[in-house]
Amino acid sequence: MKYIYCAALALILIPITTPAYADIYMYLDSDGILHFTNTPTSPHYKLYMKEKPKKSPAEAAMDRYDNIIKEASGISGIAFALIKAIIRVESNFDPKAVSKKGAMGLMQIMPKNFDALDIDDPFDPRENIIGGSLYFQQMLDRYEGELPLALAAYNAGPAKVDRNRGIPPIKETEDYVKKVMNYYYAIQEK
Repeated sequence: MKYIYCAALALILIPITTPAYADIYMYLDSDGILHFTNTPTSPHYKLYMKEKPKKSPAEAAMDRYDNIIKEASGISGIAFALIKAIIRVESNFDPKAVSKKGAMGLMQIMPKNFDALDIDDPFDPRENIIGGSLYFQQMLDRYEGELPLALAAYNAGPAKVDRNRGIPPIKETEDYVKKVMNYYYAIQEK
């Protein structure tokens, strides 16, 4: 009985959660009259215009900072997809994010790094993304282009990476490196 109820609930929720698209179909009848519909009733109708699916609020948030990310990529030399992946994992595109340890903004920059990165307002998306990208470039240079090590240093700090001569055995850092790498590859494929 419990499974029937869950299945029935799922059938009720599907129309609510599944986006609806209104493709437009056209049919020219024998009198030369054009008929348009979004629900064709005969095989004579042909697709006239395909509606582009609208982005979900989450997808729109992910794309909101693309221009700044492109700018930061040009300044720092870090790939667009990599910066975007770091932001996704660090703050999930929340410019007002603050971590338990005090890291702030989209790229979760620690206050001790603000001056060196020329950040006056860590919640300003442009300052944060450019500053975070420059900091990540420093980590990438420090670890001679070894992306996993640079990511681990960005997350846990370079002292821990140096002390461990590799990714520190900290679950949060190990998970962080995997998540960023996964998002990085996924964004590159788009």
